[in-house]
Amino acid sequence: MEGQTVEKMKAEADVLEIVDTKIDMAKYVDAVRDPGAGAISTFIGTTRNTFQNKEVVELQYEAYKPMAILELKKICASARSRWSLVGIAIAHRLGTVPTSEESVFIAVSSVHRKESLDACQFLIDELKARVPIWKKEVYSNGEVWKENVEFVQRTQVCKEEFYQIYDAESKLRNWQFSI
Repeated sequence: MEGQTVEKMKAEADVLEIVDTKIDMAKYVDAVRDPGAGAISTFIGTTRNTFQNKEVVELQYEAYKPMAILELKKICASARSRWSLVGIAIAHRLGTVPTSEESVFIAVSSVHRKESLDACQFLIDELKARVPIWKKEVYSNGEVWKENVEFVQRTQVCKEEFYQIYDAESKLRNWQFSI
């Protein structure tokens, strides 16, 4: 452990899992439990039974696990750079998830509640926007692969920023050549 910073050791202790079975929420809460933590915040994402007036039977998730875990590590590092966190645990379920069951679980511990609450919201928002996990909604009368709204919004913003930068650089190049 010589040469490692406390933050690096904490990051290496983060529990990040993509699972094929029901999520054991107590396992992840226990993973972030620490005598120095005064707060543990959690987020539980469950399968609801309706979407836009359609009856949802189940969700089906797929992922490229190595890439998903790598992206989760990056998101956790970003959270740790923003807040003083003791522990982070994230589990996302793959396969079929019936209504009322958990698809994703996040637990975050910190000395004070504000940091863990803020980090918990950040982690789920970033997970939905960045982690390569795909969802199919199965309805009583059909099915559809869904894009996360957060991903679509983030992608649209990136495209718009790219085109603004590209347009500005093009104008600058044209201006330089016209002199």
